[in-house]
Amino acid sequence: MPATVTAFEKSPDRGRGLARDMRVRWACEEVGEPIEVQLVSFEALKAPAHRARNPFGQIPTWTEGELVLFESGSIVFHVAERHPGLLPAEPGGRARAITWMFAALNTVEPPIVERQNAILAEGHESWTRERLPVLEERIRKRLAELSAYLGERDWLDGAFSAGDLLMVTVLRRLSGSGLVEEYPNLAAYVAHGEARPAYRRAFAAQLAVFKAAPAG
Repeated sequence: MPATVTAFEKSPDRGRGLARDMRVRWACEEVGEPIEVQLVSFEALKAPAHRARNPFGQIPTWTEGELVLFESGSIVFHVAERHPGLLPAEPGGRARAITWMFAALNTVEPPIVERQNAILAEGHESWTRERLPVLEERIRKRLAELSAYLGERDWLDGAFSAGDLLMVTVLRRLSGSGLVEEYPNLAAYVAHGEARPAYRRAFAAQLAVFKAAPAG
């Protein structure tokens, strides 16, 4: 039986592939692992049945027999461990790929999410306009550091890995802000990830959910 992955019934990103289930969908497409997607409403996220899978009431979750996982990075790592293609076989390369997975989620993503929260949840506050430039400078610092490391390489450490998969999805959360475009090699890096056939299949699958959702 395929594993079941939860995703938003009506994604706030309007089908742009920014919700975190996209990371799991992409990873599974890269390695050819079939999944079943269970769409969850915002109300159901807070219900006991879903909190039994994720105590924080978020998506995605992964249910595979008696195994239940949450946190997108953990799920991607679980998928990558079981299939070739997302983690190098050589121990050093594998360790570096895992390090980049942590870097994407723990170093690069937090200031990006903080900016999103300031816009979406705190945009009505009088101090948000003054706070945004500060948050964006924090993001630029991380982007500049990442850009300097990446240089002219296609991927972070040799071949494409789960580290790149997570980093690309993190950078995509800045879509429309113009911040990534300030660093041409990072913009090219994201475009390179989006051009992968597995990414395109995963994106199309999540977009189909948005298009099928009733208006309102």
